[in-house]
Amino acid sequence: MTTPLTDRLLVLADRSRDTVDVVVRELLPDLERWADTVLIESTSVASPLPDADVAVVVGGDGAVISQARRLVGRGTPLIGVNCGRLGFLAAFDAESLRRFAEVVFGADPPIRQHMVMEVVQERNGDRHAATAVNDAVITAGPPYSMIELSMLIGGVPGPNLRGDGIIVSSPTGSTAHNLSAGGPIVGPGVDALVVSPLAPQSLAFRPIVLEAECGVQLQVSHANEGTTLVLDGQVHSPVQAGDRILVHRLGSTILMVTRPDEPFYRILMERMRWAAPPVFR
Repeated sequence: MTTPLTDRLLVLADRSRDTVDVVVRELLPDLERWADTVLIESTSVASPLPDADVAVVVGGDGAVISQARRLVGRGTPLIGVNCGRLGFLAAFDAESLRRFAEVVFGADPPIRQHMVMEVVQERNGDRHAATAVNDAVITAGPPYSMIELSMLIGGVPGPNLRGDGIIVSSPTGSTAHNLSAGGPIVGPGVDALVVSPLAPQSLAFRPIVLEAECGVQLQVSHANEGTTLVLDGQVHSPVQAGDRILVHRLGSTILMVTRPDEPFYRILMERMRWAAPPVFR
C-alpha cells in the first residue's frame, strides 16, 4: 500500500451540483489514497469545519472565496479544483491535481499567502464585523441616485465621493470588480489595499493603492433605499446614512496552494488575457 501523503484531508464541495459531484466522485479514490482520512463537507452549509491538514475546494472561484472565509485563522492550506468557468483561484483540475499530488499534498507544498480584510459596519453604537477575501463594495442601489460618503485613510481625512459607490479590495480582489471598474492589478504578495470609485462625479477621483496598515474608514452621508455593503459579491448588508464602514487588514492570511506550472503572471496573461495584443487581419 502506498504511504499516504497527508493525514486529514477536508473536501469542501456542493455535491447537489452535478458538475461538482462528478469531479468529487472521480477524485475520491485518489484522495483516499493520498490521505489517511478524507472528510467531506458541503459548501452550502455554514457549519463549523473539522480540523484538517489540507482542504480541497471543488467548484469555481466563488466557492474558493466563500470557503476561504470559513477557513480564516485555521492556517489550513487550501487547494482549489475548478468546476467553474475561469479558474483563477481554483487553479487545478483533476488531471493536474494527480500530476502534482506528491508536491501539493507533501510536507512543503508551494503556498502563496493571501491577505484578508476585516470589514466593520457601525450604526448607532452597534458594530458588526465580517471578513472579505476579495473586496468590500458600497454600491448605490435603487433608486440609483448618487450616494455621498467621506473617507479617512489611516485616520487622516481624505476625499469625499459623490457617485455610484466605492470598492476597497485586497490584492487578491484587484483582478475582480476592482479591475472592471478601472482599478489597478496588484500582485498577490503585495501588502496593500486598493480604493477605486464607482462612476465618481469628479473626473479627478482616481483609484489609489494604499499601505494595508493604513486602513480605510468610510462615513456615509447620503444613501439610497437600496444602498448595500457587499463583501466578495456574496454577503450583503443594507447601508444607511450615518453608517461608518471600516476596512483594514486582518492579522490572519489565507494559504493558497499554487500550481507549480502556473505562476500568477502566467495565469494573468493566459486566463485573464492581460496585455493581449490586437487581432490583426
